[in-house]
Amino acid sequence: MRVIFGIGNPGKKYLSTKHNIGFTVLDHFAEKYNLQFEPSQKDYYIAGSEIEASQFFLIKPATYVNLSGIAAKQVFEDINITIDNFLVVVDDVNLDEGKLRIRNAGGDGGHNGLHSINYHLENDQYPRLRFGIGKDFKEGRMADYVLSEFNDSSIPLLKKSIEDSGELISKFITGGKKSMLEYYSQLINKLKSNQIDDHPGD
Repeated sequence: MRVIFGIGNPGKKYLSTKHNIGFTVLDHFAEKYNLQFEPSQKDYYIAGSEIEASQFFLIKPATYVNLSGIAAKQVFEDINITIDNFLVVVDDVNLDEGKLRIRNAGGDGGHNGLHSINYHLENDQYPRLRFGIGKDFKEGRMADYVLSEFNDSSIPLLKKSIEDSGELISKFITGGKKSMLEYYSQLINKLKSNQIDDHPGD
């Protein structure tokens, strides 16, 4: 059993914002497999299926980003999974726009959503798929930046990175963290592009 947890803000006005790339990746993945998110009885939306006999659930919190940990804790109460079978998809201002990086575990890197998850789970040993949104903002304006939409010129790059994210998620579902990291390394060697960061697992 695997769980893929996307970070984002609920509501239409946040739909296409940089902070919601975690939701965007999960929405794209759900569409590919003809899945629909349904409200749970808790603070999250859920869609589930299986790939190659490996069962998974996609989770989108119904809370705002800085309260993501509330939904994460509820997921662990509702679904019997271990921490290494819980993958978080998160936006990252410390990576160039569209760049991907896998991280095995660790701190929140200044991200309020990860901070909330670490706090509520009392654990930071879960893998993350970090999706770069860049940091083209002036000092003190990060909140405005992450809640803004991507430029139209970024769309082709983002589409490719979203597709690559979906493939990484598929590998995570069918083979766990190890399989995802192996595929990530293959992408680095095959593509040699700016979308894939060359420091997997940091």
